[in-house]
Amino acid sequence: MDQFETDAATPPPPPPPAGTPSKDERQWAMFAHLSALLGGLLTSAFGGWGFFLGPLVIWLMKKDEMPFVADQAKEALNFNITVSAIFLLLVIFTVLTIGIGALLTVPVALVVGITALVLVIMAAIKANEGVAYRYPLTIRLVK
Repeated sequence: MDQFETDAATPPPPPPPAGTPSKDERQWAMFAHLSALLGGLLTSAFGGWGFFLGPLVIWLMKKDEMPFVADQAKEALNFNITVSAIFLLLVIFTVLTIGIGALLTVPVALVVGITALVLVIMAAIKANEGVAYRYPLTIRLVK
């Protein structure tokens, strides 16, 4: 049997049902969520503003061709804008209180950071399973 011939006993896999994201879409959606972590790590020396850069790039690249990816990238983008805004408010509060507010803001920042990490990982797993994930307590600025 030639290497390009298929065995007649094993039919090709069926196409995914209508409405189910393809493997490629699920993978891109997972990358949209995980790219926030990478962006945050790469820009942490500059204040961590890159949390929303990865989801933004993926959303702009795939919004017209992959609806599931567009939805999940927007969700990741909105969540990471919300988290970045929370961190910015914590920094402003610390500065306005001349550093004394750090007694409050540092523990809050740790809780927000760990919660965000857990939620991003959960979202990436759900997106890879083909399930549209919705982050809790997210301001949805990008519609």
